[in-house]
Amino acid sequence: MRMTSSLFRSTAVGALGGFLFGFDTVVISGTTSLLTKVFDLTPKSLGLTVSIALWGTVAGCILAGPLGQRIGGRNALRIMGILYMISALGCAFAWSWPSLMIFRFIGGLGIGGSSVLGPVYIAELAPAKWRGRLVGLFQANVVLGILFAYISNWWIARLGLGLMEWRWQLGIAAVPAILFTVLLYTIPQSSRFLITQNSLEDALAVLKMMGTEDPEHELSEIRSSLHSERLEKSQPLFQWSLRLPIFLAITIGLFNQFSGINAILYYANDIFAAAGLSRLSTFSQSIYIGLANLIGTAIGMLLIDKIGRKLLLLIGAAGTFVCLLLTARIFSSGIDQGRVVWLLVTFICLFSLSQGAVIWVYISEIFPTKVRSKGQSLGGSAHWISDAVIAALFPLAVAQFSRSAPFYFFAAMTAVQFVVVLFIYPETKGATLEQLQARLEG
Repeated sequence: MRMTSSLFRSTAVGALGGFLFGFDTVVISGTTSLLTKVFDLTPKSLGLTVSIALWGTVAGCILAGPLGQRIGGRNALRIMGILYMISALGCAFAWSWPSLMIFRFIGGLGIGGSSVLGPVYIAELAPAKWRGRLVGLFQANVVLGILFAYISNWWIARLGLGLMEWRWQLGIAAVPAILFTVLLYTIPQSSRFLITQNSLEDALAVLKMMGTEDPEHELSEIRSSLHSERLEKSQPLFQWSLRLPIFLAITIGLFNQFSGINAILYYANDIFAAAGLSRLSTFSQSIYIGLANLIGTAIGMLLIDKIGRKLLLLIGAAGTFVCLLLTARIFSSGIDQGRVVWLLVTFICLFSLSQGAVIWVYISEIFPTKVRSKGQSLGGSAHWISDAVIAALFPLAVAQFSRSAPFYFFAAMTAVQFVVVLFIYPETKGATLEQLQARLEG
């Protein structure tokens, strides 16, 4: 079986939504100091400026699933592309702080929607042999988008645009957003959606385009699975027998954000400036954060099926605890602040090879088939809501307490995570979903 050009193109376009997801999520990091100056932001309003997109992301996650089922993943992704464009251009030409907030929220809707729709679209198109690797391209593009956001911020900062700089940094996202939207008109609907619309001939044609070895048999299997899913939709998530999977999904989402990962990604330039770096240096050092994230994610994906999810989580929790504690102590003492950059680069690498690589795989494994999609939504909601709260509170904590206070809190949370994972989290490596269901239910 070979990779067809249609499968490659469709996957690449779907994964481009992940690139925009990563880019739009962290591009704000390069603008925080200028936005504070231009709009006279307090720590509270700065936190709201950063976190408003994340509340949009929560809403986008909730709305995207029903939208994708109604009009198909490809058409729903087109709407996300338009939202990305409106957000980027709106932020570039924002005439006031409230207008900036509105356009940031719209961008968050695009982020949340594409985070749900992109992987599902790819999974529905890809033949079983290629599915894992092709869906993994979406996450790889998220990390790549984060890196390019830091590079873009650094490049624009070198142009000497003055108070207009932040407009260019936020507005440049319109370029990949336009490309994404245009390319979405060159790829097909998924065969799975076409079957739900009783377009069986079109669905069969798509299966052939994607290189499916036995398209007629695959068509029959999809129809059978859709019938089973309709029967399973009535199954409730919150059952006493599912208390452990529910606990695992919520806590892994919370621990992911209580480690401080996204607070560091969003406020990297401010943190480095507090450590004594010059303005341009804060931009260039942020690129190392993006590179560490990319490298760590690649290592994590290589190790996750070899050494297991639990061991990766334990290694990551122990390593990030040390990095965060040392960072907090440096900010408390004011000595050797230049080491903060390398401590946080190490932190990012350790996080991305552990929690970053594990969270979505783990959540997808711990629930039985009948409630898996609901369980993934629960874990995702815990992740994004805690992300928004941490992003909003980080500058307030620094202003009201100290630069070190958030890092002491993050270190404490990673210590708690280590204990909880060690004594409660089961290892899921090497077990079938049916075996895991039997172990975790009840």
